[in-house]
Amino acid sequence: MVLLMALAISAPALEAQQVDAYFGFGQLPSHGPSPHLDGPFADFGVNVFLNKQFGVGWQAAWRWVSGDYADMKYDTTFQTFDGIFQPSILRTKRVSPEIRAGLGFNKVHFQFDDQQSCDQVSGCPNSHFFQGHVAGAARIYLSEHIFVRPAVDVHYVPQFHLFGSSWAPRYSVSFGYTFGRE
Repeated sequence: MVLLMALAISAPALEAQQVDAYFGFGQLPSHGPSPHLDGPFADFGVNVFLNKQFGVGWQAAWRWVSGDYADMKYDTTFQTFDGIFQPSILRTKRVSPEIRAGLGFNKVHFQFDDQQSCDQVSGCPNSHFFQGHVAGAARIYLSEHIFVRPAVDVHYVPQFHLFGSSWAPRYSVSFGYTFGRE
């Protein structure tokens, strides 16, 4: 939240050409061995573009329904800070593609009834992981400022031993608003 406020306050000082905010829902499909990191995720993000092609962004995706893991429930959150490139050759009045790459972190929180269950899982009750992130998205404008944003995100979380795979692909659709669009 502090980052969101800092971006909003500093955007005019940076002479941002455009600021986007979006919220939506997505899915992390089952992959790798069991237990799976999958399920429904909520999405929230902010982009600040310094010119028509380059910007920076922050986004968070969190599992809004607890998942099952070894007789416990878990919640997880991905947060990323990205550089964003909008290829001008593909940009039109109604469609603005995004290519994103950045770094961030993942947090896994376990909910358990007895300490013995938690003791059986490495990293319980909370685990924090560094991650790399790449994504492709497109803002499809329904009006001058309102857009729908389908996206494919790929999180690479080294040593993500809890779920048996370092890769976590996520698909989402968000709705948003653009401030300062030409």
